[in-house]
Amino acid sequence: MRELQRQDYTELQIEGALETIFGVDTTLIDDGTYLVVESDSEIVACGGWSKRRTLFGGDRWTRREDDLLDPAVDAAKIRAFFVHPAWARRGVGTLLLESCENAARAAGFRRFEMGATLTGVHLYQRRGDLGPGKYPDHR
Repeated sequence: MRELQRQDYTELQIEGALETIFGVDTTLIDDGTYLVVESDSEIVACGGWSKRRTLFGGDRWTRREDDLLDPAVDAAKIRAFFVHPAWARRGVGTLLLESCENAARAAGFRRFEMGATLTGVHLYQRRGDLGPGKYPDHR
């Protein structure tokens, strides 16, 4: 975050987010919906999808909504993506996004909603994932 997001956020905003919003979300891990991309046994990216209402925030986030979504009517949440700066713009985020979408589809979801930082929006816009259609519930 400190490197890749500095063009979109001030240092104060980044540090504030690291202290409050960002962090490990063990619910994603426990649900088996958090994925990692490794190279030479090192994690180079991570991200997930959720079958719960919470759209963002780690374990420290106090406004969590952990009730389960109904795949027949609700959108799976695409969230918590992080890419190591050395691996940015090398297709890792796209690989991770496609893997999350496929896993959510396999769980019965047909719609997706995502929470993205300003920095992440660039990836989704390049892929054509924002706007009406694929992610109709984007924010």
